[in-house]
Amino acid sequence: MKKKICIIGAGLGGLSAAIRLANKGYEVDLYEQNDLVGGKAGEINEQGYRFDTGPSLLTMPNVIKELFDECGVNIDDYITINKLDIICKYFYPDKTIINAYSDLNKFGKEVDEKTNDNSSSLNNYLNYCNTIYDYAGDLFLTKDIFTTSTYLNKKAFSTLLNINKIDPFRTMDEANSSFFKDQKLVQLFNRYGTYSGSNPYLAPATLNIISHVEYNQGSYIPVGGIYSITKALWKLAVQKNVNIFLNKKIDEIVVENSVAKAIRIGENNIQYDKIISNVDVNYTFKNLIKNINSRESNRYSKMRPSFSGLVFYWGIKQEFPQLETHNILFSSNYRSEFDYLFINKTIPNDPTIYIYISSKLNKSDAPMGKENWFVMVNAPYIHNQNWETEIKVARYTITKKINEFLNIDIEKLIEFEKILSPIDIQNRTGSYLGSIYGIASNDKLAAFKRQSNKSKSIKNLYFCGGSAHPGGGIPLVILSGKIVSDIICGEDKND
Repeated sequence: MKKKICIIGAGLGGLSAAIRLANKGYEVDLYEQNDLVGGKAGEINEQGYRFDTGPSLLTMPNVIKELFDECGVNIDDYITINKLDIICKYFYPDKTIINAYSDLNKFGKEVDEKTNDNSSSLNNYLNYCNTIYDYAGDLFLTKDIFTTSTYLNKKAFSTLLNINKIDPFRTMDEANSSFFKDQKLVQLFNRYGTYSGSNPYLAPATLNIISHVEYNQGSYIPVGGIYSITKALWKLAVQKNVNIFLNKKIDEIVVENSVAKAIRIGENNIQYDKIISNVDVNYTFKNLIKNINSRESNRYSKMRPSFSGLVFYWGIKQEFPQLETHNILFSSNYRSEFDYLFINKTIPNDPTIYIYISSKLNKSDAPMGKENWFVMVNAPYIHNQNWETEIKVARYTITKKINEFLNIDIEKLIEFEKILSPIDIQNRTGSYLGSIYGIASNDKLAAFKRQSNKSKSIKNLYFCGGSAHPGGGIPLVILSGKIVSDIICGEDKND
């Protein structure tokens, strides 16, 4: 008989695990509390405007291609992925504008012409980031780092012998400041700490691996936006006979004698051989598992969550040729932003603003002559804030700053608006305290403190998604699904 697998949450990690396990011959049931799959990688489609709700950039597209290859199908039949010419356009308070080109020679010229650094500094830095990836990428991103067998090979042994090469003992800011004398470039590369919801002044420099995948490997957007990735995986899951149940909220993971045996929906228990939670780890332990007080759950609950986000989805009745698909309006004091987020637990009074306009590439995402603006600032995790006030103040600050940077009156141009707050993120995606990335990576051993993909205290319970190893972001959550499926297949092979 086929073994039955339950996956809770149809985010990209859950879809990845479901597809792979179904392809291996398991019977897979995938449950989603919302009416669409995708989790944070969802979409809004109203009044002629389409928005990606969460992730807005794709790196490491080979991770998606490998999933389709594993299933014996051609990815080109499901999705078209295009490389960006300009990864991001950076606006600084002193009116400096830096275009981060995909072409590193062109990016180098920007650095030569607009900063006190030079293209040689940029090349040296990106070579350093490449070295981190060479030593840490395969080991820490594609494998279960919590099992001894992962380290029983020459490559892993080489990484452990050359641990300094992955730079775990400096912070991102310390490392970046050693390569660049111009604070504009330090700020630009410190920004990548936010990709894990972390503080670059505390997070280990190992996270500079992110700069490698974005610049050396390239940055991409699919035709149809990020949600086209969700739709492609959804289609493949159906073709692989994954049973997808929408609008189905799981009330409990039934655990007997420290073994996950079933799920409960209302009064009904459904038995499974193995259960995978694609929901936030803390939410799983606190809300889905009853009367369990394990060292594992207690340890994780004491860790500081990553920050959250506040997003305004604006339909703008004008086009702005001075903007790119991805834009950053930087703050004047970057370090203080993280003090606001992690110490004051409030939205900064001078936030860095991210503006993603997918209609620059996909014209159908907005009516003719108009644009769809995804406007986001980092926000603290939920901690007794008055969010109505936080949102009101932040909206005023954001519109004022946009007006100053672009010399416009943005308020007059907004004809459609929706808001995503940390409260909404918690309610819609099960993200504990609205934290987007699970725990923050604000110390040197952060990688080893993240939840393992296999529970240490409950047999037959597994985790995937952004709060589990290897972390958040499209490629990593898809890899988390791969790691979980590899663990389960390996266990059954040895039985």
